[in-house]
Amino acid sequence: MNEHHAPDPHLPMLTLPQAECLRSLTADHFLTRHGIRPRVEGDAVLWGDGRRSPLPNLAHQCRATAEEHWPRLVEQHFTTLDNASRGGESAQELLDRTVLRLLPDDAFPGEMANAFRYARPVAEGLLLALALDAPTSVRILDDHDVARAGLEQLWAAARNNLIRELVEHDEVTGPQGARLWTVYGDSPFVASKALVLPELARATTGSDLPEEGALVVLPSRNLLAFHPIEDGTVVDAVNDLAAYALGAYEDGAGALSPRLYWWHQGRLTSLTAIDHETRSFSVVPPPELMQVMKRLHAESAPARPEQQPVRAEPEPARPEPHPAPGTAPVGAEADAAELDPAAAAEGIARLAQSSAGVAHTFAATKRLSDVRFAADPDGALLETWEAWVWAMQTGSALFRTTAAAEGTVECRIADRSLHLPATGPVPGADAHAWLDAFYLAVVCRERDRLNLLCDVPLDDLRRSTPVDEYVFHWIETLRAFWLRRPMDDVVQHLIATMETSHPDVATRTPTDFLNLIDYQPAALLHRLIAGDRDAFAQALAEALGHHERYWNDRAGAGTTALYSRVALGPLAMACLAYDSDFPVDDKSPYLPKHFLTRGWLGEFPT
Repeated sequence: MNEHHAPDPHLPMLTLPQAECLRSLTADHFLTRHGIRPRVEGDAVLWGDGRRSPLPNLAHQCRATAEEHWPRLVEQHFTTLDNASRGGESAQELLDRTVLRLLPDDAFPGEMANAFRYARPVAEGLLLALALDAPTSVRILDDHDVARAGLEQLWAAARNNLIRELVEHDEVTGPQGARLWTVYGDSPFVASKALVLPELARATTGSDLPEEGALVVLPSRNLLAFHPIEDGTVVDAVNDLAAYALGAYEDGAGALSPRLYWWHQGRLTSLTAIDHETRSFSVVPPPELMQVMKRLHAESAPARPEQQPVRAEPEPARPEPHPAPGTAPVGAEADAAELDPAAAAEGIARLAQSSAGVAHTFAATKRLSDVRFAADPDGALLETWEAWVWAMQTGSALFRTTAAAEGTVECRIADRSLHLPATGPVPGADAHAWLDAFYLAVVCRERDRLNLLCDVPLDDLRRSTPVDEYVFHWIETLRAFWLRRPMDDVVQHLIATMETSHPDVATRTPTDFLNLIDYQPAALLHRLIAGDRDAFAQALAEALGHHERYWNDRAGAGTTALYSRVALGPLAMACLAYDSDFPVDDKSPYLPKHFLTRGWLGEFPT
């Protein structure tokens, strides 16, 4: 990465030249409006009688906007601040409009902290303050404001006002299967709802929080996600939420905390250990929570979905293993085309080298590719292809690092070569992750990576998350096909896939996901190896119809829409067919045209 594209150390969402441009525009604005040229240093502008205005939120807005519009953004931002409340409200006005507000623990640097002595820490990385929710602005109350209405009265009123704050929510499924609730909205107090989590849980889930509490993440002021601790899926939720928090914290304005917290008996406890020298993250549950997790995991048995009527025949039914609805913040679609590639690449490289590991990085890059496709469904933009390649690279790296027991493994991720530690098999390197990695490599036409994936021992995949036997037969089918083994071997494994994917046999997989999502590529490969072009075209149309039906049944106001953009498994089979000179309709929905037809192949080293 050259200096021009390197992220600014204080405003990493922008490149160095972009950050300097923003600082210059800020200084010009103050000179024009106030007749003074302030000090604009690092991530803030310092002016007047010690006033300090942070720049990160403005920088996030600029990142998502063409530079020609930055002067207008700067003017709007600081005009809003100028028009904000400056104090003098009556005690009753303060009681009516004050809301509890969580802030990063470094929100009041240096001497500024002396004006907010009432604020108090509530958990590692989080500070609790009081905010006045005025009609055109939100202002953090200082000690003089608090004295007018009384601290205890304000705490009580602010808590009641927070409970009444309106938010939206969705129930989603994480990458490893844990049930999560995402809470979002335009309000700057969404994440602060963690302070009243029991009330929030009743409103969103319809039930009280269990005795063991909940896991919760607060990556930004407009976003919260939690998982009630009630069964063995808490183990999966730890991984899902930790990866989600890291990714969403890096993504947008109003960043709050990258940590994973445990809400228990009215307290928030951080489970994330941060090494600030290496910028690495690890999850370290306290002994009390570890005992709860072990007990619940031991008590849990695989859920058997309700049996459905027997299929008349093994009809196609398997578009891709869906990539974790809820792992991206709502609103990401609007910003997809403007996400900064340099900052994203830097974040991906950091995460891959952190203790969060390559499995979390794979989930994060898949999420980023989904966000890109939300704005570019045809894959016509280079940034969309770049995000897809990053997902392909991290999927390959995941299984390269888990295949080695010691030392380091050199892997190319984003625009650099990384030496990642060999880990041996780890959670997250499971059969469905292998299929995702394989499909991604097929679309990218990465023959060497496909060969390496085919060398992953099946026993390693079996030791990870339990799945139905048909998944392993399907993996064996793909390996036999790709490695050009005798066609009898391919057909034998394909027949085994069909037989073991029957709902009476595949009892761990929800039937609609099995039929509409997870079986479809097998049906397509069947037509491909038979050389029946008309049957393949018909099966592909059916597969895409099933894909649409599955996601339409789950359509709502939340993030699940992001993950319906591309039918990953059918796309991979369509690419194999296209490369074998089968006629494939490049205008089919859910198949990005420029990926199918190799439009970006060879654009940059992978």
